[in-house]
Amino acid sequence: MKVSGGFAMDYDFISFKGTQDGIYIHIKEGDFNHIKEELDMKLSKFGSFFKGGQIVAFKGMKLSEYEESQLRNIVNDKYKLKVLEEENIQEDNIKETKESGYFQGIEEGMTSFIRTTVRSGQIIQYEGNIVVLGDVNPGGIIEAKGNIVVLGTLRGVAHAGCDGNRNAIVSAYDLKPTQLRIADLIARSPDGEVIKSSRWPEVAKIEGDEVVIETYLPKNNL
Repeated sequence: MKVSGGFAMDYDFISFKGTQDGIYIHIKEGDFNHIKEELDMKLSKFGSFFKGGQIVAFKGMKLSEYEESQLRNIVNDKYKLKVLEEENIQEDNIKETKESGYFQGIEEGMTSFIRTTVRSGQIIQYEGNIVVLGDVNPGGIIEAKGNIVVLGTLRGVAHAGCDGNRNAIVSAYDLKPTQLRIADLIARSPDGEVIKSSRWPEVAKIEGDEVVIETYLPKNNL
């Protein structure tokens, strides 16, 4: 529904999320003309709230270059809000890491996708989060300043939050690391044996002053 001249509509394509980096505009899949209308309407109503801030990026619906330029024109030209250029987002995240002492983007930050198995002797290091679309074999090493997620079996060494962030996690479908470390704490079984896994994916995190490993159970199995 739309009332001409009054911006009354029942669209729900646009939402805003504030983070430490700035404001993300989340866009649901839908008719692009309706998306533009809703963005214009919401900025008209709430644009003053964002004054002095910056729009970090558009997320959600995949936009063509033309579509993104149309939305940027509304944000930049009509409402005079700054939109951070895509190439500057990672630069700001890296700058934040250096200034704060450790990587802060474990909830929503830069992520590297490794689209292959990590083999023995390979060392993968990254300034943010790492997602491995495969296994990590014995002798493979993964070091991330953020989280580590392995969509396969983790048999090698994993060090999340390697610059000191104790809120980082390590997760795998089959968690059998020879060594698992988060920040400055190590979880390793005696005599170098692998940590045994359960039949469900597991998540390792810090509680108190130790690394604990919890089984992830789908809700229908609780």
